[in-house]
Parts: sequence; C-alpha cells; structure tokens
Amino acid sequence: MRNVATEPGDGGELSLAERAYRAIRDRLVMLEIRPGAPINEDQLAQSLGVGRTPVREALKRLQYERLITTYPRRGTFATEVNITDLAYISEVRQELEPLAAARAARRATATDRATLTALRRDLESVDPRGHAAADLMHLDLQVHRAIYAATHNPYLEDTLVRHDNLATRIWCLFIDRLSDVAGHVEEHGPLIDAIVAGDHDKAAQLAGSHVEGFERAIRAAI
Repeated sequence: MRNVATEPGDGGELSLAERAYRAIRDRLVMLEIRPGAPINEDQLAQSLGVGRTPVREALKRLQYERLITTYPRRGTFATEVNITDLAYISEVRQELEPLAAARAARRATATDRATLTALRRDLESVDPRGHAAADLMHLDLQVHRAIYAATHNPYLEDTLVRHDNLATRIWCLFIDRLSDVAGHVEEHGPLIDAIVAGDHDKAAQLAGSHVEGFERAIRAAI
C-alpha cells in the first residue's frame, strides 16, 4: 500500500517545509497526534529529521487549515474533533465532491488515469480481515487526493483536501464503532471506474452518494 505522504502530482524533490507539512498534517488527520495534544516544535523537528524553521512554516499552514490551534500564553495544540462540525463539513462536501468527480472524469490525463487505476487495484486487494482500519483510511485519503488532483483546478483541490482531512479526523475518532470501514473504502472502486471511463454524470452521482453514506455512518455510530 502506498505511503500516505506520496500524493498525485509529486515531481522532483519536495522542500523541507513541504515534507514537514505533509508528515505533520497526516499525523493530525489520522489522529496519531491526538485531538487536544500539545504541539512541540522541537520534538516534531527531531522526529522528522528537519530543523525548526520547516516545522514552523508547516504549522502556519496547518493552523489555517484548522488542524492546529494556538492560544496566547498557552501554546499550540491539535484541534479538538467536534462532532457538531460534521454537518458543516458535509454541507460543503455534498456540493463539491460531485463537482470534483465530474471535473476529474472530464479532465483526467493519462497520468491521472494511471494513478487512479493503480489505486483501483489496491482497492481490489482490500481484505477487511487482513487490513488494519488505519491502513484502510490511508488508502481512502489517497483515493480522494488523486481524484481532487485530477480536476486540475487548484482552488477546488485545495478546498476539498482541507475538508476531506477534517472529515477523516471525525471518521478516525469513531472508527472503532463503525461496522464496515472496508465497505466504505471499497465504494471508491466504481467511482474510479466512472472517472477513468470519462462518465462524468455517473462519477458525480457516485461521489454524492459516498458523502451521504459517510455522514449516515458517523451519525449511526454516535
């Protein structure tokens, strides 16, 4: 299974700040850094093998993306996961996920299709008994990010990556109560097929259903 830090469109060497940003971001998204936990710049720099400057640059971006919060005289902390945000996040995703899927179906390049096809093969190999829930969520993130990249609309991609990150944090918070994580992730298979085939109407419909199913599953687990 691919490393979550590897994203569509990567080319050449990433800057230290970008490497730090992606690594810290995904620790926050996957709740490897728990909600409310203090953020220690020195510890992060040491664990990532970078200096404090790249970490500081990364943290500035992560605060804008609502993944960390800084309090005067108290310090910086991982943002709490608030279930009341689910409705707001879903409201955005229900409008934009179908749009992104349709745009990806229209605009995906040969490289995009190859990336999505490879992820499709990964989905086919999913065994709910043999894959940890965290591995499944890593794959879920990769599929979403590949679809957003295939829209070739950087503003749409940026918006959806940020909201998908926030949604994934909610998912991870309740993952032990969810009965069919593998089934949720496997839903991406037909969506990828529609995008690769250029069927924008079907892609939009499947993306919308996927977001609605996500919200229903979370609410059922609360």
